[in-house]
Amino acid sequence: MKPTTLLICLLLASQAFAQADAVAGDYFVQLGSEDSRLIEYRLTLHQDGTFNFHAHAKSSENIGIPETSNDYGRGTWLFKDKKVLFDTNPEKDLEGKYSLNFTNSRAHFLTKSSRDLSGRPFKIRLKFYESDIFWIKGLEIFKR
Repeated sequence: MKPTTLLICLLLASQAFAQADAVAGDYFVQLGSEDSRLIEYRLTLHQDGTFNFHAHAKSSENIGIPETSNDYGRGTWLFKDKKVLFDTNPEKDLEGKYSLNFTNSRAHFLTKSSRDLSGRPFKIRLKFYESDIFWIKGLEIFKR
């Protein structure tokens, strides 16, 4: 009986790691246009459980904001129940150009439903539903 229990536990653990591997990768979204204000968000979820984030904004209009701005963040992530949980260690991850604290940030991992038999394309994405960074909440960022 014990070898069977061990086998079941190993299968469940491998399934959990396979799902986390599906989440890991590069995510990107571009908002706005070159004519006014262009904003690009890049998120890389590494398989070792760390992440890097870069937000780049470029304005071609003189409306009282800087022409370009860059914001960076890094930390660790965890995949649990179709949700990605982010954390930033202030002592280790917030130094130099890395100023965004992703602690308390959460995102849904959205994929095409297995029940959806239509041929319509679906882009895998992360949708942030909670964050202490006000402009991150509600952001949808697509897997490349």
